[in-house]
Amino acid sequence: MPGVEGQVALVTGAGRGIGRVTADLLASRGARVMAVSRSENELQTLGLDYVVADLGTPEGCALAVKETQDRLGPVTILVCNHGIGSAHERVIWEQDPAVWQETMRINLDGPFFLSQLVVKDMIEKAYGRMVFTSSTAGQVAEYAGSAYNSSKHGLLGLMRSLAQDAGQYGVTSNAVLPGWVRTPMAETSAETEAEERGITPEEVWKERAALAPAGRVVTPKEVAEVIAFLASEESSGINGEAITVALGSVS
Repeated sequence: MPGVEGQVALVTGAGRGIGRVTADLLASRGARVMAVSRSENELQTLGLDYVVADLGTPEGCALAVKETQDRLGPVTILVCNHGIGSAHERVIWEQDPAVWQETMRINLDGPFFLSQLVVKDMIEKAYGRMVFTSSTAGQVAEYAGSAYNSSKHGLLGLMRSLAQDAGQYGVTSNAVLPGWVRTPMAETSAETEAEERGITPEEVWKERAALAPAGRVVTPKEVAEVIAFLASEESSGINGEAITVALGSVS
């Protein structure tokens, strides 16, 4: 099966968590992967081509795309997985406007710039796959997370817009909505919540696991497998869809 073999994949947030597992998985299946994040130390240990860039700026997005094009060729798979979490947020009447602006810059502006930069090559080749990592918070808002919730809802709007605009050219655009996954970003939120409530982070994770019928949280590999499918040639019939990967939980 063709899968992703020979395709050029740009994977953001690839230094850790879901993005790292996704980059490694796509490479193992024959894709030519460019890994992008803000941390060179993490990228260096991945063993793949990489670019260090701030994807919350137009300049950082342009750098990531140009480096990929120059070193690997036109991007045919875009996995927008980078993002900032909500551990530092407050209820909306106490929310710092700077937090809102930073979250939108990273979680929503970056994916817009990256998509705009790569989709023209996809249209020219009459083939492309774009996959965005949203969150269950993109459908059901979490408490004290107005910036994160809004950015993840907005990411679905961007994804669906791309599906409509580029779908006629053989380009698909979809999203995954992970529930709780034990990633470094989620660990930070667990530590923050534990401190506020006077319990341990492990107790927080037990509560999160209990939200799903399976009694556990999703693994990065489980999310990466769905991303890899949506990035493959075999997913050609799926466009404009948001796929929840949460073991039956809604958060």
